Formats: sequence, C-alpha cells, structure tokens
Amino acid sequence: MEHGLLAAELFVNGYNCAQAIAVAFCDVTGLKKDDAAKMASSFGGGMGRMREVCGAVSGMLLVAGILYGYDTPGDDVQKKAHYERVQELAGAFRRQVGSIVCREILKNPPTDPNPSPRTQEYYQTRPCARMVYTAAEILDAYICAHPLN
Repeated sequence: MEHGLLAAELFVNGYNCAQAIAVAFCDVTGLKKDDAAKMASSFGGGMGRMREVCGAVSGMLLVAGILYGYDTPGDDVQKKAHYERVQELAGAFRRQVGSIVCREILKNPPTDPNPSPRTQEYYQTRPCARMVYTAAEILDAYICAHPLN
C-alpha cells in the first residue's frame, strides 16, 4: 500500500498530521481507524498546536512503537534498541526536511490552541501534506527493511 499518498490524502481531508500517519498505517498496525485517530489526536500541530515535535514525526514514531516497541518494564536491551530505532527514523526525517520541530518547519507560526481553518490558502502555504507524505515514506522504507515477525 502507498501509505505516503494515503497519509497526505487523510491530512487534506481534515485529519491532523499525526492522525494522518496513524490512520494511514491501520492496515499494518491492526488498529481501528477511530482508535488510531483518537490515539494520535493530541500530537497535531506539534503537540496540541504548541509547535514542538512535528505531528507527522510523532505519528510515525507512534506507529513504530506499535509495530516494534517494547512492553516489558526494565528490559533495557529492548528499550535501547527501540530508542535507536526512534532516533534513526527521526534522523531520516530531519535529513530530508531539515528539522523535526514544527515551528522550525512552519517558520514560527502562532502557537494558540485554535485550529487553523482548512482553506485553499492553508493548503497552499503549509508544507504539512508533504510532511505526512515524507514521514509515511520513511516508515514504509523502514518496515520494508525490517520485516515484522
């Protein structure tokens, strides 16, 4: 499946950047669409529009956690391996985009909690659809190189 195109389409259809990634990968994670959307809903706009870590990156890492994460407290070997994976994925995004920080990618937009209206101008001036496409493509490449058990 072409997750990048699907994620971009989901974003254009109103999902936030993190939701677009989480929902696009439901075929791989096995999550229900509404559960994935709810789980990722806090991370749009760089975490609740605070412009911190890009929501596309957060969504990508959320999916990576579902697919490859650890669940045994105190398992430092698995924790280290997963944190290395997180750094690898975030690093790939940073190399392609220049940053993983929303405010840097968007060049310091407002941080108020009010969502921006999704107008034609919004989509023309925001790189967000491209960010979700990029994050999904990075994750697809990772999954191909690291098949699930």
